[in-house]
Amino acid sequence: MMVRMAREETRTLTSTTVRTPAPHAALTAPGKPAARPWRTRLLVIGIVLAALNLRPAITSLGALLEEVRDGLGMSGSVAGLLTSVPPLCFAVFGVTAPRLARRFGAGAVVCAGMVAIGAGLLIRPYVGGTAAFLAASALALMGIAVSNVLMPVIVKRWFPDRVGSMTGLYSMALALGTATAAAATVPLTGALGGNWQSGLAVWAALAVAAVLPWIPFVRGGDRQRDGAHGARTEPATPADAPPLRITRSRTAWALAVFFGLQATAAYITMGWMAQIFRDAGVPAGTAGLLLAVTMVMGVPLAFVIPRLATRLPHQGPIALALGVSGLVGYAGLYLAPAAGAWVWAVLLGIANCAFPLALTMVGMRARTGAGVAQLSAFAQSTGYLISIPGPLLVGVLYQHSGGWGLPIALMAALMIPQMAVGVLAGRPRTVEDESQSPTPSH
Repeated sequence: MMVRMAREETRTLTSTTVRTPAPHAALTAPGKPAARPWRTRLLVIGIVLAALNLRPAITSLGALLEEVRDGLGMSGSVAGLLTSVPPLCFAVFGVTAPRLARRFGAGAVVCAGMVAIGAGLLIRPYVGGTAAFLAASALALMGIAVSNVLMPVIVKRWFPDRVGSMTGLYSMALALGTATAAAATVPLTGALGGNWQSGLAVWAALAVAAVLPWIPFVRGGDRQRDGAHGARTEPATPADAPPLRITRSRTAWALAVFFGLQATAAYITMGWMAQIFRDAGVPAGTAGLLLAVTMVMGVPLAFVIPRLATRLPHQGPIALALGVSGLVGYAGLYLAPAAGAWVWAVLLGIANCAFPLALTMVGMRARTGAGVAQLSAFAQSTGYLISIPGPLLVGVLYQHSGGWGLPIALMAALMIPQMAVGVLAGRPRTVEDESQSPTPSH
């Protein structure tokens, strides 16, 4: 499937380059043809491998959270803080991604991000101590953060006629990496002698593999300007175009809140769901498989939802359907966590597909690559800031209430505003229309 898509993207890219060569030239060296089939295929492979690495750092930890807590002497509140580190890092570092991409090129930033992920995953199990573990995790999450923001930008810029299919492809790869880490971490740990350090460190190998296809794109060929000649590699913005002020856009704010609430649900699920099942009497290995089922639901749906979303004038109905699935899943998790575990895992997996929907709407709610970059950075950074308290609050509620009733009630309650802002974010509008300042009179 990926090879077939690569061929389609090559044809699309070639035809698009004839009309508007500049957006696609950004990953090629100045003065060279923009549409080389091998470079297009390599870029598709690079996007897939990068996406595979955007969640194993989190879900592998979720599968072994109890062992890590015991090994590092963490309390429930500190473990909750640990599960809040991903959105914090995504918010702090994600906002820097557009600036870094302008300075060094999107390909170079993603390549450096993969290096950071590999280094962080390799060293964090062996550093010793909670603080050092958090610092090494932050290194890996920094690489994930910048890649998170740049994926929609790369898709919009180099595959403008295939936003739905390419967003679906990397969302599917992201879901596959998430599910694989959730399902395989516990068995891998057992195969490696039962040492949780080895079970976490093994995922660094996947990040190392993801570095390779991005190396040809590290050179400054994808910068917006060629320093030697001052030539632009993107279409010049009209001199009289009003500045884009993203915070004036209601759609941008709705999308940011939607992104934040779905991220809250996702990171609570990745950080705590396996533990919820284990506390309900489900064996550790089975609990890991249940988390994997939740994550693997995103593999087919992450490919279908973006394609469906791009065909609809309003994406609100999809947001509503995903929210209802989440409400039913949380109700089941509250009433019969062990008896209906597989059903709840499937329903919550469907609800978690709000993430590819959010990414697709980022690409649809702006007209230009620059607009998508600004919207992606704003929506993801603001959204991840919104999501920070969620996992931490779940840990505190769990520790002080002595059970999962209150945390699950919180998760269900957050689905209501998520559905509401999803409807607002799904309206057929663009941030350029909403956020530009009035043109000054002359």
